[in-house]
Amino acid sequence: MKIMTFNILFGGEDRFDAILAIVAAAGPDLLVLQECVGWEDGARLRAVAEAIGAPAGERHAVLGRANPRPNGRRNHVAVVSRAPLAAARVHAPEALAHCLVEVELSLAGEPLVVLGTHFNAGSEDRRVTEARWLLSLVPPARFAEGLWALAGDLNGLSRRDPYPADLDARFAAAGIEKYGSPPRFDTMDTLEASGWADALLLRPRSSRWVTAVRGRAGAQVETRTDYVLLSPRLTGRLVQAHVIDVGAASDHHAVVAELA
Repeated sequence: MKIMTFNILFGGEDRFDAILAIVAAAGPDLLVLQECVGWEDGARLRAVAEAIGAPAGERHAVLGRANPRPNGRRNHVAVVSRAPLAAARVHAPEALAHCLVEVELSLAGEPLVVLGTHFNAGSEDRRVTEARWLLSLVPPARFAEGLWALAGDLNGLSRRDPYPADLDARFAAAGIEKYGSPPRFDTMDTLEASGWADALLLRPRSSRWVTAVRGRAGAQVETRTDYVLLSPRLTGRLVQAHVIDVGAASDHHAVVAELA
């Protein structure tokens, strides 16, 4: 099974055909998309399902209606699955900037729960609050014994990625403040301390790790904020993980984790 996460930026806009081509070529079994802005009519959700070979309908595609941003925009989260979903639920408490889509399906005869989400873009404190809320959603005993995956744009940095020693200075030169100064890693630290494991760090197919380049002309910083995280038992099924370069189709590259 391939799980893919991809922030498509403002609903895909006029890049949507390129996005369809990317997801079709990747061939994920389960796809999590962030920033599905303006997808309420279902047309783009159906097009994505068709692109990856998933049947149409609620048993295979879920659009999580996100909380509105201050400008009124809703950055919806979508989950599309080739296999039928045994259950699906959308969570949009005030603690979340957007929403979280929780789905359950079968992996080799066992229940697999996948959480698809998009954390706050501007504040590490808000992201930590979101991470703690997410952890409260997952019963510790079920997490330890079961198969769980978390996929999405978490907007946080991992201290285990190969950032340079002068990262703080680079962020300052690029005018990037959302990670704090010095840069904070609290969000990913919080999740990893609770047992979530980073698929791309566990079994990387290549040395590529960057999913977003941020900053301004002459002062840009390579970062990763897109993740597929796995519960302890699910790490034993991980075959490999990799980043897909999507070119100009979005401002985020996609991440894929392949499970046996």
